[in-house]
Amino acid sequence: MTDFQKVKKYIDKQKQWSEALHAVREILLSTEAIETVKWGIPTYTVSGKNVIGLAGFKNHFGLWFFQGVFLSDPKNLLHNAQEGKTKAMRSLNFADVSLIDSKLIMAYALEAIENQKLGKENELPRRRAYEVSKQA
Repeated sequence: MTDFQKVKKYIDKQKQWSEALHAVREILLSTEAIETVKWGIPTYTVSGKNVIGLAGFKNHFGLWFFQGVFLSDPKNLLHNAQEGKTKAMRSLNFADVSLIDSKLIMAYALEAIENQKLGKENELPRRRAYEVSKQA
């Protein structure tokens, strides 16, 4: 099964948000980002780097921007994807299909793609190596 087919299958299973996810997918497919599937969900990459994710949840559907911390967000719509866990990821959530604004989504997507091409990336701190002591 191709990534294109996997994404369609994923979206079709999201009964409550299927129409909305298909609409957002069409917007993302019109960009230069490459559609793939990571962690079982549609993910859009540029130069092999994750840029945008798309998913449906119980009470909302939305996108997340892996390096969203760098987006200008003039309307202050982005939220930290997981407070206290993520440093750079930001999400754009919708609770109703009628709230989809294609121009807004396209603007955020294009800015995220451009930021990736410019190399803007929030580096994760390196984990310290732990020495394991040998016990007799």
